[in-house]
Amino acid sequence: MRVVRKIVEIEEDKCDGCGQCVPSCAEGAIQIVDGKARLVAEKFCDGLGACIGECPLGALKVVERAAEDFDEKAVEKHLKTRETMETTAEAAAFSCSSATMQSFSHSASNPKGTEPPDRPEAESALTHWPIQIHLVPPTAPFLKGADLLVLADCTPVAYPNLHQDLLKGKTVMMGCPKFDDAEAYVRKFGEIFDTANIRTVTVAVMEVPCCQALPVIVKKGMELARKEIPMEKVVVRRRGDVLARAAA
Repeated sequence: MRVVRKIVEIEEDKCDGCGQCVPSCAEGAIQIVDGKARLVAEKFCDGLGACIGECPLGALKVVERAAEDFDEKAVEKHLKTRETMETTAEAAAFSCSSATMQSFSHSASNPKGTEPPDRPEAESALTHWPIQIHLVPPTAPFLKGADLLVLADCTPVAYPNLHQDLLKGKTVMMGCPKFDDAEAYVRKFGEIFDTANIRTVTVAVMEVPCCQALPVIVKKGMELARKEIPMEKVVVRRRGDVLARAAA
C-alpha cells in the first residue's frame, strides 16, 4: 500500500558510489548498484535517515512523498535471505582449494636460490593465505593477537613499497569497499574483533572517494564488537606515494 510518508531519497548526480551509507542502514535498504547507491525497495526504508550523516557528498536526504509503506516483516525476511546467501557464498568459497588456510614463511615459500636470475630479489612479507576479507574466517589462527592490515584492492598495485612499508609483520586482509558487501564486511570485522584479540589495525586506501568507506567499515566492526583498538589510516596517491598517514 502506498502512503505519504518520510523516505530516503538519493540524488544520483551527486552520488559517487563510495558505499559509506550502506553499513548505516540496519534494514539493508541501500545497496551499490552500477556504481551508485540505490534503494533496494521502498518498503525496506523506515525513513529515519540514519544513512544521511555518512554521505560525504550530501547525496542523501529525507523527503516526504507517496511511497510504499514500511514493512518490518518484509525487512526481516530480506535480511534473513541475504544472510543465507552470504553463508552459502562463504561455504562455496571454502570448498575451493584456493581458500585453504595456510601459514608460511618467506624462506619456506621462496627458498634461497630459486628466484629467476633475470630479476632482482624482492622479499615477500606475506605469511598466510587466504587474504580476501570474504574468505578469512574470524577463527583463522593467523588472526590471533595480530597487527591487522586492511587493504583496499587497488593499493597493492599502486604502492610499490607496500610489502616492506606496510605488510611486514602484519596479517593482511583485502577487499573493495565500493563493489563488495559493506554490511557483510562490518559483521565480519565485528566477529574478528570480538574473538581474535587484534592488537592494532592499519587501513590502507587510495585517495579516491570510493575508498574512504573502508575505514568506516572497520570502525563500525569495532563498535559492533564493543572494542577500541588503535587504528591508523594510510592514504596512497594514484601515482604511488603516500599522501597521508595518521591515527584514525
